[in-house]
Amino acid sequence: MSGGAGYQLQQFIPFSHDVYLRLLERIGETYWPWHIATLLLGVLVLLLALRHQARAGSMLLAPLWLVVGVAVFLRHYAELNWAGNYIGYAFIAEAVLLLGIALSGKGLAETAADKRPAVIIGLILALTGLVGWPFIGLLSGDSWYQAAVFGIYADPTAIATLGLLLILLRGWLLWLSAIIPLLWLVVSGLTWWVLLNS
Repeated sequence: MSGGAGYQLQQFIPFSHDVYLRLLERIGETYWPWHIATLLLGVLVLLLALRHQARAGSMLLAPLWLVVGVAVFLRHYAELNWAGNYIGYAFIAEAVLLLGIALSGKGLAETAADKRPAVIIGLILALTGLVGWPFIGLLSGDSWYQAAVFGIYADPTAIATLGLLLILLRGWLLWLSAIIPLLWLVVSGLTWWVLLNS
């Protein structure tokens, strides 16, 4: 490396596009038919959020982050990327945070979901992660067990969670609990950008 030259983003992605797609496919095959259960659980969390049952919604959201952290990142992603363990622990931390919020009752929405912009944006994001993301895969020719489903795959889980948080939470705990999903979406977006442009 010449003097003054820095690292390129590609140097932090130690796998190819095909290897990454195979990893995602392997995750889908490993956890099929749990896709259906996690998708239904996500819909239930959305319904609870819209019906002003924020504590129950947050309580049900927490284990899904634990599952993705352990099953996806610690068991699979860490085989390809040294950062997989750290990301897995971040997802576990998000699960603990959501559970803590649910148990303490702090930061939970005190009123039923209404037509405020945050709730409308939250609903759009939640539906994108729950319904839109899997159908993108299905429309591109993936089978049901390859579809990126909430609660199994990180991207739709993070997108739907951001939406659900906008409905479920208020105040500084909303922003604190949004950090890990947002950071993951940045990492994932950069990963896809590198893989599709190299």
